[in-house]
Amino acid sequence: MAEYKNGDTASWDAAQVRHSHEEHRSPNRSVRRKKRRRVNPLLAVVLYILIVVAASATLAGVGWLLASDLCAFNRGIKMETTVEITAEDDLDTVADKLQEAGLIHYKWFFQLFAKVTKAEDKIGIGTYQLNNDMDYHALINGMRSSSGNMNADTVTVTIPEGYTVAQTIRLLAEKGVNTEEKLLEAAKTSDFNYEFIDNESEEISRLEGYLFPDTYEFYVGHNPKGALERLINNFERKMGEDVLEEIDASPYSLQEIITIASLIEKETDGTDQAMIASVIYNRLSDTGSHGTYRMLQIDAALLYALPDHEGAITSADLETDSPYNLRKYAGLPPTPIANPGMASINAALYPNASDYYYYALGIDRRHHYFATYQEFLNFVNSDQYGG
Repeated sequence: MAEYKNGDTASWDAAQVRHSHEEHRSPNRSVRRKKRRRVNPLLAVVLYILIVVAASATLAGVGWLLASDLCAFNRGIKMETTVEITAEDDLDTVADKLQEAGLIHYKWFFQLFAKVTKAEDKIGIGTYQLNNDMDYHALINGMRSSSGNMNADTVTVTIPEGYTVAQTIRLLAEKGVNTEEKLLEAAKTSDFNYEFIDNESEEISRLEGYLFPDTYEFYVGHNPKGALERLINNFERKMGEDVLEEIDASPYSLQEIITIASLIEKETDGTDQAMIASVIYNRLSDTGSHGTYRMLQIDAALLYALPDHEGAITSADLETDSPYNLRKYAGLPPTPIANPGMASINAALYPNASDYYYYALGIDRRHHYFATYQEFLNFVNSDQYGG
């Protein structure tokens, strides 16, 4: 046997391992270490600057858009609109209403501004005239209420159709909106900026017909003028352009149409407004051929002149010398006699066509209509009459 040294075995083993490893490699593939590419320092600086500039431009653009909305820049042609805030609203729904009205663009940004400026302590229930020239601060101030803010206690009041101004004020007082004395004073003396209200008069009848019957939210202790103005604002909105155009096209004024509607409201059984309207118009146009001579003979108008009256109308009552006594005076009373709802207003605008000049209430609690006075008398003297 040949002699060998201890280190010979290790050298041989290492050589065999290298040889075996190289046999498994492709003979045509050379082992190379990948070189790391060097980035051009100048290019890196340029890219960094471009990214910073782009980010800054984006932030500046967003900032400008938000600042423009905040300060009411570039809002285009001036536009006015009405926004109503109710007791159910919060900052979120207020922002929705402003955005829908085109007064703000970024709801979330307005909400942030409103929270920071504690707008809930300023914005109150009411109907407000706003425009797109108002910045956020002006919008919030434009929705201030002298009666309270969005955190104040409120009451819900439903005003029935056919209530008079006096009945409406009494109901508001009972619900805690304000005292009856203060509400009456406001109804008599406050200046209301509406063409259809006579600010020279100091009678509550100047508001008759214009306190629209509906459901409202008021603050407890609401400003008296503001409370009444909410009802008048609602009336004005209900009229709208279409209704006003119809009135302009008719031979009657707005006050006359609302007066006719109030007579209908007090006379209807709840289903026959358009038929009652036909009788009223037939009588107003009668010059004598049907025996009515423009006499409406509606006793609800007489009772309006006798607010403390109780019981049935007497012969002495019928002698009352008042323009509301439509048995003595022809034509319409000087003002509406109640606040009508839309059904009666629509009936005044679109009456049925009929030949009827008389009607009477039957035992079925429905009105029956007649073309002649004799037909009317026959019914009244029958067992079907329910008056």
